[in-house]
Amino acid sequence: MRGLSGKRVILTGGGSGIGRSIALRFAEEGADVAIFDLDLDGGEETIQMIKDAKGKATAYKVDISDRAQIDTAVAAFEKGGPVDILVNNAGWDRMVTFLETDVDFWKKVIDINLYGPLHMHHAVLPGMVKNGGGRIINISSDAGRVGSSGEAVYSACKGGIISFSKTVARELARAGVQVNVVCPGPTDTPLFAAVAVGDTGAKIAEGLKRAIPMRRLADPSDFPGIVCFLASDDAGFITGQTISVSGGLTMHG
Repeated sequence: MRGLSGKRVILTGGGSGIGRSIALRFAEEGADVAIFDLDLDGGEETIQMIKDAKGKATAYKVDISDRAQIDTAVAAFEKGGPVDILVNNAGWDRMVTFLETDVDFWKKVIDINLYGPLHMHHAVLPGMVKNGGGRIINISSDAGRVGSSGEAVYSACKGGIISFSKTVARELARAGVQVNVVCPGPTDTPLFAAVAVGDTGAKIAEGLKRAIPMRRLADPSDFPGIVCFLASDDAGFITGQTISVSGGLTMHG
């Protein structure tokens, strides 16, 4: 894709799953990738895969619910040059009905899935504005568009990210910053396997598989193309948009 070679990318949650696939594609396109992940071992595995393919990448151990850790890692990466692209991919959830949850569970879900991306935007955007622009792609979820049984608080966070992204896209369009959202449907990742536990989780997971018109879960490799496209020069007039990648589970028009 045009315009990605030499770009500097921060990607959260690149230690496995969708994030790892996105990181590998950016590196393949010639970008310099910084992975922010609480799972440093997973991040380092991704980095090694990139380096084995002659790409350029660095891993930082970052808890995205901790602003101080974010600021430290962003400052370290910026020593090599400005941040051109931010991909907020990290997330966490567990499938359980709302009435079975408690305040501590809400807080963990909100800290990771809502406050985490807000912190990342707030840390990276000033540099983008100063440097004349940048691209942000937020990985939300179709749960944030239509709801998802067993994911009430997660859905609230992901819906919030969609609305937040549209607002920031409006506020910073004239500054050259473009913000778009990609919404995965159910995806065969370690996170999906971890959240689909217990009787409730297993029933919901099986129901989701049956409901997808293409009759399969998404694979992590289904997402790098759209993410890199939105970060590329080919998407130079696209901002504030939300795109579902869900095998037809949700269809918006």
